[in-house]
Formats: sequence, C-alpha cells, structure tokens
Amino acid sequence: MKVGGSLAEEPELLIGLCAKLSLLAEKYELVVVPGGGRFADAVRDFDERFNLSSNVSHRMAILGMDQFGMLLAQITPNSCATYLLSDVKQLSETEAVPIFLPSRLMFKEDPLKNSWDVTSDSIAAYVAGKLQVAKLVLVTDVDGIFTEDPDRKNVALIERLSAEELLEFNRRTSVDRFLAKLLLEAPVDCYVVNGKHPDRVEAVLGGQQATCTLVSARPK
Repeated sequence: MKVGGSLAEEPELLIGLCAKLSLLAEKYELVVVPGGGRFADAVRDFDERFNLSSNVSHRMAILGMDQFGMLLAQITPNSCATYLLSDVKQLSETEAVPIFLPSRLMFKEDPLKNSWDVTSDSIAAYVAGKLQVAKLVLVTDVDGIFTEDPDRKNVALIERLSAEELLEFNRRTSVDRFLAKLLLEAPVDCYVVNGKHPDRVEAVLGGQQATCTLVSARPK
C-alpha cells in the first residue's frame, strides 16, 4: 500500500487514516510504502533551479519518501520503519504496520528509469513485485483515475481498466506514467483509492465494492 504524501496536507485526515491502517493490520498483512509529498516537491523545486541530473533528482526524491515514511511511522500506532524487505515480512506477520523506507533497496538495485515519470507509485509497484503481494493499493487524495484531469469539469471516474489501457493514456493521471509498464511486467491488481475515506481502503482490502479505480492485471 502506498500512502500518498498529498494526504499530509490535511493532517487530521492523515492521522485518522493511519489509525485505521493500524487496526486493519490486525486482519491483513500490510506493508506501507510512503509517497513523497512536500519532500519530493522540494526536490522538484531544486531541480528547476539547478537543473539537476536525472540520477541526482531521482535519488533525492526517494530520500524524500524515506522522510515521509518516518513521519508515517511517528503517527501510525503499532508501526515500525524499516529499510529491509525481510523485516517487512516478519513485522506484517506480527500484526504490526511495517513502513518500508525504499532508499537503500532502490539505490542498490536502481531498477527503474531515473525520471520524474517514476514516482512513489512505480516504486510501490516494484516493491509489490518483490514481495509477490496479492493486491497493490495506491492511497491518494482523489477518488481514482479519471477520464481527464480531475480538477477539470465534466470528467468521469474510471472504475476499471486494464494495464494495457492505462499504458495507452500516455500521460500522467492520478498515477505516474511508468506504473502501467510495471503492472504489465509483474501483473497484480492495483487499486487507486481516496485515503480521505478510510472505509474505502478497508473495503478494497476486504474485496468489497468501493469508490475507486481498479487497474486489472487481466484484460477488461
């Protein structure tokens, strides 16, 4: 599960979500991959000012994910931040919430394109592939993937599409542009859900109907 950094813009809602995740960890084996939020935004700002190399900006943004992860570990009851995938498995089996800090793994393996097309969405998908999880849940501040920019008028929520269809969008939606390629390489059902409504996150984990977008590993 990726918890998007944009949710930190409303602290009370993020704290409520984190409390819910702690309860859900008693029933489901979870691992949280942090988004970047304002930490990654700061890197974008410095990139624009100093024209950083793609390698440097990519690594700095990943370190921003580590920072947001430390914040999540602070406000999530019964959680623990870790750099090790082996710890993630052990912690999830004890009903704790492992917060995976991705920098050490991503710096060592450098498996993804160093580009702003790759964000915490793709990194979460990569970690999901390493862990061979049943579901990938991207928790963000919007209801899912829309036909156009959700800030515009007359847009519709897409309830389900395939990874192939997402790839054909060829633009950033509420998920990054590289995610579809990873979902094609290591097929897993990916849900994009609004973390301002923790009940929807719970419904997705339980296989129940919820307002969200399912990017299906199987053709539509």
